[in-house]
Amino acid sequence: MGTGLLFELAAGAAHPLNWAAGWTLVLLAFLSGALLGLGWHREDFLGGYGSFRRRVIRLGHVAFAALGLMNVVFSLSPLPAPGTMPARVASICFIAGGVLMPAVCFLTGWRAAWRHLFVLPVLSLIAAVMFTLWGGR
Repeated sequence: MGTGLLFELAAGAAHPLNWAAGWTLVLLAFLSGALLGLGWHREDFLGGYGSFRRRVIRLGHVAFAALGLMNVVFSLSPLPAPGTMPARVASICFIAGGVLMPAVCFLTGWRAAWRHLFVLPVLSLIAAVMFTLWGGR
């Protein structure tokens, strides 16, 4: 499916960029889950079931799905009104948070020092909600 068709399908959404980004993130959740599922039968996979590495990588997989659905929900919301400054900022922040959170989770699973970057997706998502609320008043 080309990106042109994807945006045609999203045309009915109030915030079509978030519709496309949201469903893309959900697809990435399914794909990353399938990839991770290939090794989960092994007791020692990614350091064992309770290891920090395995937990944070699972969090990244779940973040794809959860934040993808948040983007889809936002895409269908009539508020903040499309085209306004609060809508534009909220839109970009929801997408940034949806991309950054799983990325930081996966990077942290690879090298623990990346955990210091969690502030970026968290601030992005807080801003997204604040601008959504501000634009909906």
